[in-house]
Amino acid sequence: MISEDQIKQELPRWTIKNGKLHRELIFADFSEAFSFMTKVALHAEKMNHHPEWFNVYNRVTIDLMTHDAGGITSNDVELAKFIESVI
Repeated sequence: MISEDQIKQELPRWTIKNGKLHRELIFADFSEAFSFMTKVALHAEKMNHHPEWFNVYNRVTIDLMTHDAGGITSNDVELAKFIESVI
């Protein structure tokens, strides 16, 4: 499991909400939001580690947690870092 202090250091734009890494993003429009989600989906599939997310028009809400481990793990941090790199 990853500590909250480590998360704050490595992912300062992310919060912990309901025991999950949490980020809300706003894009210019639906196409930009969907393009972002496609990039993340392809990477997540390669990792076999899939986000919980929600999209309405230009907004994407993301929650990451490793369900098998019952908390936030290095897989979640790795996926969050990838997400940051494609925003």
